[in-house]
Amino acid sequence: MATYPNFTQYLIEKFDLSESNVYLIHELIKEKYISSEGFLLKPGEICKHTFFVESGLLRLYSLSENGKEHIIQFAAENWLLSDRDSVFFREPSKFYIEAIENSLLIPLDEYLIKKIEELSSNFRKNNEILLHNHIRHLNQRINLLLSASAKIRYLEFIKLYPDLQFRVPQWMVASYLGITPESLSRVRRDLANKS
Repeated sequence: MATYPNFTQYLIEKFDLSESNVYLIHELIKEKYISSEGFLLKPGEICKHTFFVESGLLRLYSLSENGKEHIIQFAAENWLLSDRDSVFFREPSKFYIEAIENSLLIPLDEYLIKKIEELSSNFRKNNEILLHNHIRHLNQRINLLLSASAKIRYLEFIKLYPDLQFRVPQWMVASYLGITPESLSRVRRDLANKS
């Protein structure tokens, strides 16, 4: 049986699961491999899973009417990614979830989440903390997009995702930041000249 070291550590740290309970969860996992450029979700589909990234890299994005991509979130190792609205309300998604790299994922469905809840005495408390942290991150992101300079947005990006600037194309970083690739090049050049 696979060990999933990142997911194991996540279960132990976030939900205080014992090793024997982690083993019970491992028996229920239906891991998913997805190749680079493969899709887990497309607009119009109902998202049924939250994906834990054991290895690899995903992105959540939407397309504007004129076909421009708007990257909402990246998810590298130890991150969770989903269209929460689609999962919770069972509504068709407006987003794409795509693998940027070959990825090994742990799909968390309703059954697996309920099983973790049964085995963890502090699941609700810690899940609430995770949800509030997610909302906090979204609020900070909205504030940055509305009021921060391109430089500040980029600095916050590398603080949140320290290694992603080396793993994703510059145009994807620019899309996430809401700026053009040319603006991102200027910001990076200015920062390099100041160091």
